[in-house]
Amino acid sequence: MSIPIRRARRGDADDLTKIARAAKRFWGYPESLLRLWQRDLTVTPGFIDRHPVYCTARHGKVVGFYAISGTGRVRELEHMWVHPRRIGAGVGRALFAHLVRHLQAMRVTRIDVASDPHAEGFYRRMGARRVGTVPSTPQGRTLPLLRVDLRVDGRARPARSRNRR
Repeated sequence: MSIPIRRARRGDADDLTKIARAAKRFWGYPESLLRLWQRDLTVTPGFIDRHPVYCTARHGKVVGFYAISGTGRVRELEHMWVHPRRIGAGVGRALFAHLVRHLQAMRVTRIDVASDPHAEGFYRRMGARRVGTVPSTPQGRTLPLLRVDLRVDGRARPARSRNRR
């Protein structure tokens, strides 16, 4: 089944914000942390104007999206969220494949992802490898820093094994 993906529009901002918050809530974070992260989980029309943001819809309702930032050969994945009812249905995989194709067209060679700890497994299955951690909120919390190297043809390089000879 093909999942259609399109460029997000300013009018999608509220739906994208709802998806980001619902997806974060899905992982069981307490409301106190969700309130603390409210600004980071908000997608504004201005953000959509300034960044490449792509989404997918089912029956006319947005169910997932991603956004990237940066310039040159290295980009950062700012957002990738799937509505909890669609997690495990291939939406995230389709969005990630679109992301890789999109970056290939721009000749990007690397994607960095400051991942929610619950999403690290997904990104690793997509070819990412952990390269460190980055500070998060609240103070003392860190996030896995993941990296996806893209081949010249735009496909993700397999994660490097730590057991190389």
